Amino acid sequence: MNERRFSSEIERLRAPERVERLEVARVVSLSLDGLTATSILDVGTGSGLFAEAFAAQRRRVAGVDLREDMLAAARLYVPGGEFRQAHMAALPYTDAAFDLVFLGLVLHEADNLRRALAEAYRVAVRRVVVLEWPYQTQEFGPPLEHRLPIAQITQTAAAVGFQRVTHQALTHLSLYQLDKPAEGQS
Repeated sequence: MNERRFSSEIERLRAPERVERLEVARVVSLSLDGLTATSILDVGTGSGLFAEAFAAQRRRVAGVDLREDMLAAARLYVPGGEFRQAHMAALPYTDAAFDLVFLGLVLHEADNLRRALAEAYRVAVRRVVVLEWPYQTQEFGPPLEHRLPIAQITQTAAAVGFQRVTHQALTHLSLYQLDKPAEGQS
């Protein structure tokens, strides 16, 4: 990929109007609400937009993405982060490695929804947060057939073992908070 195309793609991903539409600060705040979290894994980190926002909250941040060029950008924006090339269905971390696992606009790309959520469940200590496109036609984002209905996400999360699954409609997106059972519960 030539440098000019890469640079313009990063600029597009981090454009102020896109950051505003993603409600980055609000999403980070809601993700951390009621949770003592010192370590966050950003799955599908892209240029590290959310990883950067979590790091600004004084959290230890790691991120995975399939694209090495995106990981290079994430390393520039989040120099203290740890970034690896990996697939969301095969995370290169031990069980319960992160207090919070964040999947930002990536779950709809999973080949196997249950496997992707099970893998996030495995590496999370307490919570997984999913930011997704709402299941409706919009002028931005993927077409409707690439979006996930609320019931599909919530039922799959419950089947994987999440104890509490909540959905919150944001201005343009949907946020799902998936909490694991407290230690000693199942």
